[in-house]
Amino acid sequence: MSKRDYYEVLGVARNASDDELKKAYRRCAMKHHPDRNPGDAAAEAAFKECKEAYDVLSDGGKRRLYDQHGHAAFENGMGGGNAGPGFGGGFGGADMGDIFGDIFGNIFGGGARQQGPRRGADVGYVMELNLEEAVAGVEKRIDIPTLASCEPCKGSGSEDGKIDTCGTCHGRGQVRMQRGPFTMQAPCPHCGGAGKTIANPCKHCNGNGRVEEDKTLSVKIPAGVDSGDRIRLAGEGEAGPAGAPAGDLYVEVRVRPHEIFERDGDDLHCEVPIRISQAALGDTVRVPTLGGEAEIRIPAETQTGKVFRLRDKGVKSVRSRAPGDLYCKVVVETPVNLTVAQRELLEQFEATFVGDNARRHSPKASTFLDGVKGFWERMKS
Repeated sequence: MSKRDYYEVLGVARNASDDELKKAYRRCAMKHHPDRNPGDAAAEAAFKECKEAYDVLSDGGKRRLYDQHGHAAFENGMGGGNAGPGFGGGFGGADMGDIFGDIFGNIFGGGARQQGPRRGADVGYVMELNLEEAVAGVEKRIDIPTLASCEPCKGSGSEDGKIDTCGTCHGRGQVRMQRGPFTMQAPCPHCGGAGKTIANPCKHCNGNGRVEEDKTLSVKIPAGVDSGDRIRLAGEGEAGPAGAPAGDLYVEVRVRPHEIFERDGDDLHCEVPIRISQAALGDTVRVPTLGGEAEIRIPAETQTGKVFRLRDKGVKSVRSRAPGDLYCKVVVETPVNLTVAQRELLEQFEATFVGDNARRHSPKASTFLDGVKGFWERMKS
């Protein structure tokens, strides 16, 4: 039976980009993966087919050869297209981290393939905190979907514990390919570069040595973290294939917007509304801080936008020796829902602002009016 075109297998155009190839492969692999289709021989064959197609098309050199010569470019051991049962559980050395990486938040992994089993993929988790939790520190329990070592086979992938040296590459994981005057090395097509083969794959994990599971962890977030900070939990990522070491878990912090404070590094900023009478006559007002309440003294004739600084009332971040400051900007509010008596008092008050007397009591308005007058005079000239 002739092989299907690799582009047709992945459902992409011949000019597909690397990202389009990766997305198509992930869809195909997730749809046909044996863990999702236990006992389905057709699904297993389709899984192998899409893995084989991606192995070729994702490699620039192999893709050029395939575009020029088709499947003939990889016959007689000239390429990695005919991957047989290998150390990855009989699926052409497919790496589960590549398949589930984006779905499980594997945003920190990557790198070139290497000979033999590699460590498990790193896993990313985004933890949202409110400002109080980020400043004071907190311990939270999280649930993460991951790949864990298979218990029945202890991560080996072998039902009976027997793992043989690959007869094709003799355990090296690499094979030499001769094409004209050139000699190249490539991952062994039989064992997928592992150097080992399994005759009797574990039934629980299909020989992969890893299974999907939800893991619950307790994460301690230190005091003073901010959005973008990451906490590394060594060995809490995905289990490595064939018993290799596990990857790491990176918890990235995101601090939700606060209803009162805005954080800027170690400093905090907030707006404090005051009445016209408080701004004109002066007053002492109480303002909130993360450690309780504090007082600021509003001098008489304070204008809206005036900023008051409270030292050491900000945040002590994980990188700081001392806390930052709290900056309170006063905003003079126009009174609303006036009673008849209040309206009459304001009308009487407004009546006192007549002629040049009004300019003496409104410094900004006077400056503005002088500027407008000069503007019109320049326009007329």
